[in-house]
Amino acid sequence: MNFATRLQQLPATTHLAALQLLDAGDEVVATIENKPGQTGSLVVYAALAALYGGSITPAAAALGLEWYAEHTADAKAFPGKHPNIDRLLAWAEGSESFRVRTVAA
Repeated sequence: MNFATRLQQLPATTHLAALQLLDAGDEVVATIENKPGQTGSLVVYAALAALYGGSITPAAAALGLEWYAEHTADAKAFPGKHPNIDRLLAWAEGSESFRVRTVAA
């Protein structure tokens, strides 16, 4: 399934302004905003957090890479082009989980 089709199947995020990704020390390591160019990633990360108890675990990251479909291959070919996918690539190989904090719209 391609990325656009997957997005249509995931819950809407119109109620969110952003997601903050927090490390074990509750430090914000990344923010994904609900704005053009990031909305798809916001949808993916929000759905993963909902499935994995509010966190992005290595298993959640691996699933997210499947959901990004054709964009995952592009991210692997061009590191830095897709930072939200690059993050999942690194996290899928690790053991750390990152908590997700929502920011209401």
